[in-house]
Amino acid sequence: MQIFYTPDISVNLELPEEEAGHCVRVLRLTEGAEILLTDGKGYFYKAIITRAHPKHCTVEIADSWQAEKPWPFYVHIAVAPTKNMDRMEWFAEKATEIGIDEITCLNCRFSERREVKPARLEKILVSAMKQSQKALLPKLNGMTDFKSFVKQPFDGRKFIAHCEEGEKPLIKEIYHAGENALVLIGPEGDFSPEEIELAKANGFEAISLGKSRLRTETAALTACHTLHVLN
Repeated sequence: MQIFYTPDISVNLELPEEEAGHCVRVLRLTEGAEILLTDGKGYFYKAIITRAHPKHCTVEIADSWQAEKPWPFYVHIAVAPTKNMDRMEWFAEKATEIGIDEITCLNCRFSERREVKPARLEKILVSAMKQSQKALLPKLNGMTDFKSFVKQPFDGRKFIAHCEEGEKPLIKEIYHAGENALVLIGPEGDFSPEEIELAKANGFEAISLGKSRLRTETAALTACHTLHVLN
């Protein structure tokens, strides 16, 4: 069944205009049709259309339930956005399909991009959430300074995946199933030595994602997927 994103459905029985247009104009649903809604906060709602208007579609809630979270841990990927935003958008889409709780856009010393448009990324997250039949919309944090970010508290294991020479364990060798995880992924030019040392000083453990040199978005998705495999 088609899922519609209605973040305020608990207090407002009218679908957002974009969702209303898709429901009525594109899918040609009419009064009395049954649809499935999610608030992106972990809940599904079975609803009946009471007014089929392409801008002001209203519903009546027939049932609601909390969806069981498909993964038993919290996964947060903090990544330096790529110069080509298509690649960053690809990561956000695929990570949402796999399962992710939070994404932070990092502003690092060697970042190729200093600004992002959160609204565009948010739309991609919403679309991927609906497509993958989830009820949980990942939290999206816009551009965040690396130095201030690594000093923020996190209830779980903290990792930094960097490309500097030296022995680094694979994440599978030190991560334990069920643990919350925050993984830092740098820009194409990698983290600076100073950033790596600052992260370590604030409790981040250096890890390797394998022998291949990965692009930023590939590394970020690999980290996300590996955590799911290990769980």
